[in-house]
Amino acid sequence: MSEMEDVRSRIRAVLLIGEPQAHVMATRALVRDWRKGRVAWRFDGALPNAPERPVRPELLPPNAMPKRGKVGSLRSRIAMIHALAHIEYVAIALALDMAGRFGGEFPRQFVDDWLGVAADEAMHFALLDRRLRALGHAYGDLPAHDGLWQSAEATAGDALARLAVVPMVLEARGLDVTPATIERFASQGDAATARVLTRIYHDEIRHVAAGTRWFEYGCERAGHDSAQHWKKLINAGFRGALKPPFNDSARSAAGLTHNYYATVA
Repeated sequence: MSEMEDVRSRIRAVLLIGEPQAHVMATRALVRDWRKGRVAWRFDGALPNAPERPVRPELLPPNAMPKRGKVGSLRSRIAMIHALAHIEYVAIALALDMAGRFGGEFPRQFVDDWLGVAADEAMHFALLDRRLRALGHAYGDLPAHDGLWQSAEATAGDALARLAVVPMVLEARGLDVTPATIERFASQGDAATARVLTRIYHDEIRHVAAGTRWFEYGCERAGHDSAQHWKKLINAGFRGALKPPFNDSARSAAGLTHNYYATVA
């Protein structure tokens, strides 16, 4: 019997698929094979610096993105759904990269968790793309920006920095803003999109919880105070600002307690 393929090689192959639907299907197949014991917990070779990009959407600098508005019109709702679909699409690669790049530094459960996150993000993207298609559009019809992956590039050499920035800042920000977004879609009579965003919101609490849990594990192993080390990493490596209001209840449910972010907001 031939030796099983290692998890990093499988992740690399998925990251190099640039067509969105094929990328989603390959992610699901990888997660299914991992859970069935068909992929080895080894980390051979290296990952690409960035995932393969789809032909569309056009990627613009964040400051060049068109204004979306407040979902008060069909056009602005489509723009918002497209922007959220892009976030979820990039989040698939972020979770895969987390598992493949840093999985060897942690117990096997780390890979379990981040491949599970990748499967969730693939499902979120598929749901949002389906909503776009129901409204006569599809992912790629509008421009998007690459700010999320820039954060991954900036933290590629440090697992704790990646955990601090991606789940504990960027995904946590989603916990702050998503409830109001759900309400805006519901107020416009778009109950279908509101339901999708509600599902995403509850899943993202688990994702932030995974990031916080593994960050605290790594800090304890290295002898760091987790809240103080998080603040140090954010001050050194995160270009944006942490802006209130914060969804303290959702953050607390994810283990991201107030002592992390209160003094750096």
